[in-house]
Parts: sequence; structure tokens; C-alpha cells
Amino acid sequence: MTRNRLLVSGFAVLTAVTLSSPPAVAQFKAPAQARTADGKPNLEGIYSFSTITPLQRPEALAGKATLTDEEAVTFEASENTRQNRDLFDPIKGQPSAGYAAKADGGVLSYNEFWYERGSRLTKDKRTSLIVDPPSGTIPFTDAARQRVAEMRRRSDAGVGDSYADRPLADRCIQGFNSGPPMTPGQYNNNVQIIQTPGTVVIVNEMVHNARIIPTDGRAHTKLRLWSGDSRGHWEGDTLVVETINFRRETSLPGSTANTRLVERFTRIDADTLKYEFTVTDPTAYTQPWTANLPLVRITGPVFEYGCHEGNYALPNILAGARAQEKEQTKE
Repeated sequence: MTRNRLLVSGFAVLTAVTLSSPPAVAQFKAPAQARTADGKPNLEGIYSFSTITPLQRPEALAGKATLTDEEAVTFEASENTRQNRDLFDPIKGQPSAGYAAKADGGVLSYNEFWYERGSRLTKDKRTSLIVDPPSGTIPFTDAARQRVAEMRRRSDAGVGDSYADRPLADRCIQGFNSGPPMTPGQYNNNVQIIQTPGTVVIVNEMVHNARIIPTDGRAHTKLRLWSGDSRGHWEGDTLVVETINFRRETSLPGSTANTRLVERFTRIDADTLKYEFTVTDPTAYTQPWTANLPLVRITGPVFEYGCHEGNYALPNILAGARAQEKEQTKE
């Protein structure tokens, strides 16, 4: 399922990654029974959500929800080449893969070895994880679209007057893919689900985030949290988790603190969960939108992603911004 389940040490583009030794806990296997002791569906295990299927449908595939077997092979080969860091020109960058040219502040910091992105489409060969709206794209408002473009420009250029101007991922507060919601990224696409009576815990490998979700019917708090305030309940055999009261944006493009997220976890077979989420934020999107993807069981373990808010990358980013300003003043 994953390419590099190695004991390694690396670092992200703007953050440091430290992978610690695997714990002495036995690796997870498929559950012996379909239900927990309190009668709930057994969702426990370690899963990967790696896939090369993009969150949004590429413009070149507009109007095409799925691919044929032959088209899928061609798409996978093309995407794996396009995203391969060993093939990037360090001067030109690879803007289509999110890496700006050097003249625009882009830096190619490390090679393909450190990546653990998915290499295959989902089994149904969809062209986007988004299933609604039918376009397979995020329905941004005009203001949100402009905000996303400006944030990307500032991030690529290393601009920032203070830590508050930078994305939350720079401060290791929010993971690139851990969310909530979870969306496949370039590495650490792994999650562990733990159940106890009245509680579900979702532990993401990215930024080592642990979300403790009460399922005992208690109400949301009024506190605003970086990962929001999550509450869960069961609808038949599906775990439904509602998250509100975000402190700032989520890991989703264009999102704000007004985001309302509803996630659904349903076991399809012994080794697969269907993960679906619906996002509502009238200040960012013209309508609610929904995506789904499989969580596929792996043996694990979940490594520590040793990224924290004291990471030296953020002071370096701000120091670089001040150096740019001095150069501009001289000119």
C-alpha cells in the first residue's frame, strides 16, 4: 500500500519531520469480530488513504467522472512522472505540482525518496475525490478564489509580517492532509482509529494529531479549536462526526473558521472503510460539497511526525522576508 514504510528521518518543505522508532506494540490486524464489546461497528485499525486521485477534477478531464482501464493506466503514468521530484528542474520548478520557479521563491528541498504519495487511482477510477457537485471541483465564492490565489502567492514568495500571516501548516498546527477532513497528500497518509465506549479517537500520522471524539450524545462546546470541536454519533453502522467551532481556516483551500464539517465512516469489508465528508461554509463556498475516498488497512505502525510550533522553519521564513525587504529597499 505504501512505498516507504521505513525508519527514516526527514523534513518537510517548510517543516521538520522526525520519524521515531516503531513502538513495541503488536502491529494491527483485521478485527476478530465485526463489533466492539458495546455493540458498535468495529472500525479500529491503522489505515492508509493514499491515492493519486486528485481532490478536484483536472481541467483536462472536465465532464469525465471516471476513466476506462486504459485511460487510468495512462493517467497514473503521467501523474507519477509529473509529481516525481527527481525529474524537477530546480530553476523552473514544477508549478503544476505546487512548486514555484526559483525566481518566484520556490525551493526544491529534497528528492523523491522522502515522498509517500499514492501511485494509483481509486478502484472505481474516479477523476476526483469530490463527488458533489458533479463537476468534481470545489465551488469557491469569488472572494474565496481570490483569497486562495493570494495565499498561494504569498506562501511561494515567503512573504509574512508575522507568524499570524503564514499558513497553519508552517506552524505545525494543522497537517497538510490530516485535516479534519483527511485528504491525501505527499506523505504520512496514515491514520489510526481507536474505539472505547462513548469515544472514538482518530490519530493522524501527519503532525501526530489525535482527535478525541465523544459519541455519548454530549453537546458541542463553545470553544474554538485549531482542529474544531468534534462530536460523533451512530447512524446504523455508520459513524457520523460533526466538527464546528474552528479557530481559523482548516486544511481545505479557501476555508474559514465558519466551516461545518460532517464526516462519515462506514466499514465496507474487513480491510476497507468508506470515508466521506461534506463541507459547508457560506463565506467560502457557493454550496456544500462532498468527497469520498477509501481507508485501506495497513500493518502499520504509525510513526511520529516530530513537527511542532517551535520549528525553526517559521523564524527562517520571516527572516527571509525581512532580507527580501532590505534588498528591495536597496534597489
